[in-house]
Parts: sequence; C-alpha cells; structure tokens
Amino acid sequence: MSQPDLEELAEIGEDRFGRRVITFSCCRMPPSHELNHRRLLEYLKHTLDQYVESDYTIVYFHYGLNSRNKPSLGWLQSTYKEFDRRYKKNLKALYVVHPTNFIKVLWTIFKPLISHKFGRKVIYFNYLSELREHLKYGQLIVPPEVLRYDEKLRNLHGGQVPAPAKTPPPRPPLPTQQFGVSLQYLKDKNQGELIPPVLRFTVTYLREKGLRTEGLFRRSASVHTIREIQRLYDQGKPVNFDDYGDVHIPAVILKTFLRELPQPLLTFTAYEQILGITSVESSLRVTRCHQILQSLPEHNYAVLRYLMGFLHEVSRESIFNKMNSSNLACVFGLNLIWPSQGASSLSALVPMNLFTELLIEYYEMVFSTQEARGGLGAGAVEAGERSGPVSRGRTPRRPGLAPRASAAPDGARETPLVLEASR
Repeated sequence: MSQPDLEELAEIGEDRFGRRVITFSCCRMPPSHELNHRRLLEYLKHTLDQYVESDYTIVYFHYGLNSRNKPSLGWLQSTYKEFDRRYKKNLKALYVVHPTNFIKVLWTIFKPLISHKFGRKVIYFNYLSELREHLKYGQLIVPPEVLRYDEKLRNLHGGQVPAPAKTPPPRPPLPTQQFGVSLQYLKDKNQGELIPPVLRFTVTYLREKGLRTEGLFRRSASVHTIREIQRLYDQGKPVNFDDYGDVHIPAVILKTFLRELPQPLLTFTAYEQILGITSVESSLRVTRCHQILQSLPEHNYAVLRYLMGFLHEVSRESIFNKMNSSNLACVFGLNLIWPSQGASSLSALVPMNLFTELLIEYYEMVFSTQEARGGLGAGAVEAGERSGPVSRGRTPRRPGLAPRASAAPDGARETPLVLEASR
C-alpha cells in the first residue's frame, strides 16, 4: 500500500477549542494481505508525532473493519506498547464511533494494560449525532460509507434519521467584537488600523516576556480561561496577561484569533497555489512564495507580514524556546490556511507547513520589496525592523533553498515526510 493510499485513512481538523482532531476510518483499510503493517505503524506514529506536544483528540470510525482487513491481536498489542506516555499524556479524548462486539472483546483483552486515567479518555458513540455534540462536526470529513451505515442504524433502531435542528440566524457582532469577524470589520471599528488589536496586544506581550519560553505556541491552556479572555476582548474590556501568570495563554489567544477568522489569513483563493509549493524546484520556492503573496488582499498581506516578522523573531531564539521555523510552521500552518469545505487532508499538511516554514525562515526575502504596495502600517514596519537580516550573528542560508529537516523539541523522533508502505 503506497503512502497516498495510507493518507486516505486519516484526516486532520480542529475542534472548537483549537485542539487538533485526527480521524481514522477503518472502511478505508485495505485487505490485510495487501498491507505492510510495520509501515502502517510507522505512518501512524509519523502522523501523531506532529501533534503530541499539544492537546489533541482522535476520532475512530470503526465501521468497515472486517475479517479481510482486521489486524491480528498480536499486532494490536505490540502497537499499543509502541505508543508510550509521550503519545498519551496530551490525548484529551478517543472517540470510538459505531463500536461493535469486537471492540468490547478488545477492551477486555487490553484492560490489564490500560491505565485507569487513559481508560477515562475513551468515549463510545453509537451514532454520528452524538459526535456532533462534542466537536465541530462540519470540520470533519466523514466517509460516505460511514454516513450510510449511520443512517441504516438509525432506521433499524427507531425510524428515520431526525432532521438536524435549525441553526438560529447569526446575531450581528458587537461593535467591540474581536473574534470571529473579518479583518475589514476590525479595521473599520479601530480607526483604520490594519493590525487587529488582539494580534498587536499578544505579539507585544510575547515579544517582551515570552521569546525564550520553551515550547512557545506548543503548549495548551485552560479552555475556561481562553473563553473568559475572548469574552473580555469582545466586550471591549482590558486584558492584562500578567494576571494569569502563564505566558502560554497569550500564545493560545493569538492562535485562536487566527483560527476564528471567517476566512483564513492566506485566503481560500490561495489554497491550491500553496498546495503546489512542493512541486516547485527547491531553489525557486522562496520566489514562488513571494509570487503567491502578490495576490493577497493588501490588508491580509499587512497582517501576514506583521505576524511572520514576529515568528521570525521567535525562531531566532530557538536555542532557548526550541521553536525553530519548522516547529513553528507545524503549529501555524493550519491556522493560516484551510480549505473552504471540510478539513485538510494529511497529504495537504506537508505543502501547507512547508509554505509557512519558508515565510518564517526567509522572512526578509519573501517580504523584501513589498513596501511599494503601501498601507502596511506602523505595526508591520516595526515587525520587519525588529527582525534584522542577520540578527544575533546567525548566518542566513542560501536564498531559495528549502530548509533542511531539523530536530524536533524534547528529543522527538525524526520521521520522513514520505513513507513507502508497500511490500
């Protein structure tokens, strides 16, 4: 089974709190005799390695597992042992959709190996409607086979699938609203300022007090605290991050702001162009990034330039914060670009993260001649000035070359971007 085929097994999205959601669909599993299970294990670990440093959730669609594609109990047992505490500590929930008796048998077998704490994270859903109550269901790509099976179950157990509840019409945003509104709305409500207040406040705070914080932008924060701060901002009330005593909170607020924009900062229009970055010769990729950004609306460009200038600063302190341009790209890729429909596939993550990494690593070159566009605002200029071309004595790499893979923080295992899974 090839890598593109494996990538059909899983999808990547986010829940309403910004945590990564990884879905796995058994109906896309090939027959066991066609699958190299060792390669499957490598693929699963490679996928999770990108997210285990932050909170994440797994949705497991059990429908489609049968005698032809069911892995052996021995393989399942050895696989469970492969996923050590590093994979389990930040897993917030494992949602099992459409469980069968096979799952119950597995649970009995594995129960002596499973800690009570991990066992509490496993939640069973008999119907997709139950899953909707816990996640942003519209962001998940549910295989058609699973949808049909769910409808069949509903019909067998009490009639037709109930019609979805009507969504109430959206309320107009508050004059002081900061989250979930467009950049143009924020500009109009803030005297023409291009850089949104939340973005400027969080960047300013992190620049002063967080640049050398290890794992900056990787750590999570209390959902209750994040919602409280969002409410304060949306009501036009002041927020003092010192009151919370955790520098990771403004980092989460910054990511949440980007994620809740009605349209991604890099725009839906640029999505396909960004996915094509991996097909560009490595020596021309920085130039291609520069070209793609030319098509952005001027306001989006100004905000992006401001943000990338700051993230470039963060990467310059990677000896302390362990967040080089590659690690930052893994965190910010899905916060800057996503498709207009559904969630991003695993195959899309590589070009999305590569594009983001190039913007951060080669910030000065990608944004070098854009002042002619005008209207960048003081904040954007400030970000460029604070990230000097060779700050802190670092020697820049040759222009246009794709960055080499770098070590992940906390000694995480390096894995190849492309895994061959055929025999």
